[in-house]
Amino acid sequence: MDRIGLLVSFVFWSLAHGPLGLARFYFAVLDKFYPRLRRVARRNLELAYPKASSAERETIIGQVFASLARMLWTFARLPAINAGNVSQWIRYDGLEHFLEAKKQGRGVLFATAHLGNWELSAFAHALLTEPMDIVVRPLDYPGIDKIVEARRQLSGNQIIGKWDAARPILRGLAANRAVGILMDQNTTLNEGVFVDFFGTPACANVAFAKIAARTGAPVIPGFAIWSQEENRYILKFYPPVPITGDAVQDTQALHAVLEQVIREHPGQWLWIHRRWKTRPPGEPPIYR
Repeated sequence: MDRIGLLVSFVFWSLAHGPLGLARFYFAVLDKFYPRLRRVARRNLELAYPKASSAERETIIGQVFASLARMLWTFARLPAINAGNVSQWIRYDGLEHFLEAKKQGRGVLFATAHLGNWELSAFAHALLTEPMDIVVRPLDYPGIDKIVEARRQLSGNQIIGKWDAARPILRGLAANRAVGILMDQNTTLNEGVFVDFFGTPACANVAFAKIAARTGAPVIPGFAIWSQEENRYILKFYPPVPITGDAVQDTQALHAVLEQVIREHPGQWLWIHRRWKTRPPGEPPIYR
């Protein structure tokens, strides 16, 4: 294992044995030495909440880093989470939507996002109900990707690489499995369409909507949201999103649901991602 792999292993080990405050410290260091993340978040929040004050936006950014710290701390502890103790970390709300969808026998498409704890949601669902397939983009550094993928599969889930995902997704749905797909990231012009997202056109991948229309698999939005009152996450499944077969209309409908949930929990979404990077032809860039 090289130096970066050793460093990541040490971080996970330290978080598995240390307090949540240590994860917050790591993100405070990241915030200090990588200021671009905060700059991106500020720009995104200017677009999404134009009437908010600078102080209100900074509060949300602080909550984002706290949310990410909590997620990393939890991710480091996945090897210790099992069917016997998973309920201490997370509980369901709306599981009936998933169970009803499964009865159709066409598989289930989970429409999810970088909101709350997307790593724990899939991991816990495998322990609480049944394993699923998760579509992920391999990390840029193979050594880190290997460590992360091993943890993601500890509860029985299967990994589908994003760059060659179509056939494995179709096989999973044909076997009546659930497939989780993150739908909130920026995409390129040749892969996506523009939908309204927080009042600004955002380029969104249409592959999710096309697969849903082709297979007839029910689409269930689901997110693991932190509850301060319960001191654990709530994995909330929403009613199925109707799929019309119009890829643009369906993609817009999915993003409308996502926007609604983000507005309910703004401090738990990944505002540090350049979500509006791809612009319609002729429009100036949003990020400097």
